[in-house]
Amino acid sequence: MSRVLVTCSAIAALCTPALCTPALSTPASAAGFPAPPDKIVIEIATVNGSGCPAGTAAVAVSPDNTAFTVTYSQYLAQVGVGAKPTDFRKNCQLNLIVHVPQGFTYAIAQADYRGFGHLEEGATGQQKASYYFQGQSQTTTNVHPHKGPFHDSWQATDTTDIAAQVWAPCGERRNFNINTELTVSAGTSDPKKTTSFLAMDSTDGAINTVYRLSWKECPRR
Repeated sequence: MSRVLVTCSAIAALCTPALCTPALSTPASAAGFPAPPDKIVIEIATVNGSGCPAGTAAVAVSPDNTAFTVTYSQYLAQVGVGAKPTDFRKNCQLNLIVHVPQGFTYAIAQADYRGFGHLEEGATGQQKASYYFQGQSQTTTNVHPHKGPFHDSWQATDTTDIAAQVWAPCGERRNFNINTELTVSAGTSDPKKTTSFLAMDSTDGAINTVYRLSWKECPRR
């Protein structure tokens, strides 16, 4: 499956107000380097996983090229009443083709994950994410645990120091892979009487994942 998404105006329902506000001056990326003026294009090459069946994940790029969002519509892990045995773990792997303006390279500086959850007392949950460039061994992985009792929106932020950021190779096209996972365990709660869940989905675009980009110019040859 392949889809091309250029700007937030293409799928406005997926954009947060912060991402869809036009920039008043040359924007700075998360690392402080100016973002390229030419618009970037992100194409979903493949999408696989129980948390993102075909047609349930979408990507939108901010107008100032400093971030992009991923929105899911069926990303829910749960245990207990009404849940299937396999529902305790949901995952999604996105393989993205990022068309970068000539002479620039990028890295992921920060990722903001948002969702909603309900965990009974004694139940636990976990959100996990990793991302890497195709063909590179460097992988950034972060895990965020959740503990019941809990009933609220949740947010997890992964931040990478500039010195530790993994940059796309200059002059090469390497697909960018994002792997996410939600898991829920009943623990000491009673799954025959209760239901616990973690969700990272949204039908109105209000809940999404924001990836903030660092940019820098490639060395001139």
